[in-house]
Amino acid sequence: MWVFTQTGFLSAVRHRDEVDALVVRARDLESIQAIADFAKTDIITHAGSDYPYRVFIKEEDWKGFLQKAVEELDYDNYKNRMHYLRDDRFCNALSSVWSVMLRTEDLDVNSRH
Repeated sequence: MWVFTQTGFLSAVRHRDEVDALVVRARDLESIQAIADFAKTDIITHAGSDYPYRVFIKEEDWKGFLQKAVEELDYDNYKNRMHYLRDDRFCNALSSVWSVMLRTEDLDVNSRH
């Protein structure tokens, strides 16, 4: 699961060995700090892996973190909000993701009623 919040970009997957645990991963430290703080756990660094920062958390902590993110949602444009919170490098990456995902838009969306 990929999630973009006000704190950044996270990838969450089921832990391979623990049924009720998740591995939440990030490419930058700033993106993962908030979930580590929320779950009161340490950030593990895996240099050389696809996501160098990871936390191992219970499913309940992930649900609570996402609920908090929804409760704090007070903006009407995500990319604009992130320009206030993150640096140009992160925001440029967001714009690239937006642009690539535009390719998946239904071609006939404007003709549907």
